[in-house]
Amino acid sequence: MNIPFTKHTLANGLDVLVHEDRACPIVAVNVWYHVGSKNEITGHTGFAHLFEHLMFEGSQHYDRGYFHPLQEAGASLNGSTNADRTNYWEVVPTNALELALWMESDRMGFLLPALSEAKFENQRDVVLNERRQNYENRPYGLAGMAIVAALYPAAHPYHWLTIGAADDLRAATLDEVRAFFQTYYRPRNASLALAGDVDPRRALDLAEHYFGEIDGGQPAPPVAAAAPPPLSSEIRMVLEDRVELPRLYLAWHSPALFDEGDAELDLVADLLASGKTSRLYRALVYEQRIATEVAASQNSRELGSFFQIVATAAPGRTLAEVERAISRELATLVDKGPTASELERCLAQAEAHFIYRLQTVGGFGGKSDQLNAYNVFKDDPGYFARDLARYRSATASALRQMAGRYLRPAQRVVLSVVPRGRLALALPGSGPVAVS
Repeated sequence: MNIPFTKHTLANGLDVLVHEDRACPIVAVNVWYHVGSKNEITGHTGFAHLFEHLMFEGSQHYDRGYFHPLQEAGASLNGSTNADRTNYWEVVPTNALELALWMESDRMGFLLPALSEAKFENQRDVVLNERRQNYENRPYGLAGMAIVAALYPAAHPYHWLTIGAADDLRAATLDEVRAFFQTYYRPRNASLALAGDVDPRRALDLAEHYFGEIDGGQPAPPVAAAAPPPLSSEIRMVLEDRVELPRLYLAWHSPALFDEGDAELDLVADLLASGKTSRLYRALVYEQRIATEVAASQNSRELGSFFQIVATAAPGRTLAEVERAISRELATLVDKGPTASELERCLAQAEAHFIYRLQTVGGFGGKSDQLNAYNVFKDDPGYFARDLARYRSATASALRQMAGRYLRPAQRVVLSVVPRGRLALALPGSGPVAVS
């Protein structure tokens, strides 16, 4: 499995990746900027996500919302931000490719002349409202903030979530936001992928035509962040929330994206909680009936990841029961490793995820998105086969070893989220945590 491509770097530093796929008369336009919330600093958080909104509000030569003209041409479009990158994409009919390229290039090169105080304040209010809806007023919505704040020191760029702190957003000024854009949203810090019904030579010519004259800017400053020290002991916290059932979160530091152990722990997460035959679902939900749901994930990030298990207690059952059952299953995994059938199932699931990414040329996770991911994080758009090989080469002993190395009881953060006024439902020894 692979994605054939050509790569060319413009004089201003913009990487251009082209994948030809004539199956449908559509072209995916996908732009990645190597900037996320990890490029922010304490007291000035939420800027990367704020720009995800501002970039749709118009630029110098089209100072209106970006959705209407592209949707009128038959396009779908969106964007997203995480800790490590920001992306924008369109999937357009072939005859609308130049429209998409023109609009992407205009906001890359000419956003700031159209960025007014009114737009800034309006989108800041939109983001603050999004924060209220998705975090502050959503059941269990503040748990993620409590987890990362406990895992990472205050100055570490993973100490905060991408949405940013509400006080930081309110205190932000237009000049600060402009400076953030000038630093990170430049051709030299971006990657453009075109995939679909397009000739590679013509695609490169169009990229040169629309993006070639944009000032490349200076190289973005590297993120200076030392790896956080391993936890010396378990941290137990409790958060009161407007919820009906208590929920338990367990989190550990884990290897960075593409580092040794990252793929193995991704497979461990599948083994533990992916599907009704997984160990934790079978034990907690089906057999013991002490939980209503359980999930596990290896949250892979560029500077360092974290592994997380989440379980919601069933009515009448306690978080202590849930914690003991999870710990037993983890101990069994570390002691005996996965069975041959479990490893086969996990590997098949991993391959299915890789194949799924090849089914579309654009959107979140399509071929254009994958080319950009490998180019930005590995400087190699052709990393697909080697990425898959990380999973195919994983062994039962490797999964056992990585689980034993990283998922130790003494090196975890444990968060109990309980209904307000019912602190007794938390695990013993949990200290209150304040998150806002």
